[in-house]
Amino acid sequence: MASELCKTISVARLEKHKNLFLNYRNLHHFPLELLKDEGLQYLERLYMKRNSLTSLTFTIMRHLCTRSETPVSVSPIESVNKYIRYPENLAQKLPNLVELYLHSNNIVVVPEAIGSLVKLQCLDLSDNALEIVCPEIGRLRALRHLRLANNQLQFLPPDHENIALNWCSCEHSWTNHYLRCVLFHKYLTVDRNRLWYVPRHLCQLPSLNELSMAGNRLAFLPLDLGRSRELQYVYVDNNIHLKGLPSYLYNKVIGCSGCGAPIQVSEVKLLSFSSGQRTVFLPAEVKAIGTEHDHVLPLQELAMRSLYRTYHSLLKDLNFLSPISLPRSLLELLHCPLGHCHRCSEPMFTIVYPKLFPLRETPMAGLHQWKTTVSFVAYCCSTQCLQTFDLLS
Repeated sequence: MASELCKTISVARLEKHKNLFLNYRNLHHFPLELLKDEGLQYLERLYMKRNSLTSLTFTIMRHLCTRSETPVSVSPIESVNKYIRYPENLAQKLPNLVELYLHSNNIVVVPEAIGSLVKLQCLDLSDNALEIVCPEIGRLRALRHLRLANNQLQFLPPDHENIALNWCSCEHSWTNHYLRCVLFHKYLTVDRNRLWYVPRHLCQLPSLNELSMAGNRLAFLPLDLGRSRELQYVYVDNNIHLKGLPSYLYNKVIGCSGCGAPIQVSEVKLLSFSSGQRTVFLPAEVKAIGTEHDHVLPLQELAMRSLYRTYHSLLKDLNFLSPISLPRSLLELLHCPLGHCHRCSEPMFTIVYPKLFPLRETPMAGLHQWKTTVSFVAYCCSTQCLQTFDLLS
């Protein structure tokens, strides 16, 4: 098998192949032959699906083997550096790689070197064992398709949380590099993972056209999801605790079958509000729920809205606000508000005024066979907007 693999790669190198198929090879490690000599300079598409890869790295000894391949004795100091981790030179050996297909393996970790493939447009890591994805993916500015379905992800790449033009760092967020990458994503697929949370910063991705998060553990969606005109397709099927869709998604192509199963509110420690027999959960960042009788906004909300309006023209350089100027959590909200009023687009920071529209009572009910228990939720900034919002207008 090893000799056959070497022959396949050698032929691809000599004949300058643009496509290389290494599917069903029972590979356990990234093939060293791909990076030998000058690599595969003309390769554009690499297929390694349905192998047994656990990582894209491999380790070799650094000049520590005799001709009989028996390791020589080394001092403790020398032993520290006796291994070289690869593929550190991935970009030099595969400089023109455009598509990389790695689905249906056992990959747990994606190496930092993946971020050096500057021409990569499609990365398929679906059907693996990923719990996190390295932030270096953020260097892939050409990336348009990122497929992460059927893994074990519990949250999306951290920089989804730092999407403002000048990003604030978060302890549970990825590095800034990732967001700079996903700014250009058109298709993001994270079906059948363990996601329970979608960061609100995802709503600001200007090029995102299709978002698929079916079969996760979502109980709520960001308030602004669907506000972008570019985003036209959102699939959240089979998130059984999900009962509310932001009203921005009305008139978009949505998939929500299998959502809205009955659940006791006590089972989920989230803020919720009820209308009749329907209960909808809200994002954890929401601190208060306003009603038509709450005409006066909380002082903190008034202060944040005033500060946002004052510095809105300077949002492209919020670094002038030191961490001492505002608590970190409020500074992050100033970069990326909790949401925008679905009636007037006023930014909201701590309180929302929700209004429920059961999907089965809208003209879209026929598309879902009148069976769904999901509702559209309009998140408003005041009692006035709450009273005047009309989903169908």
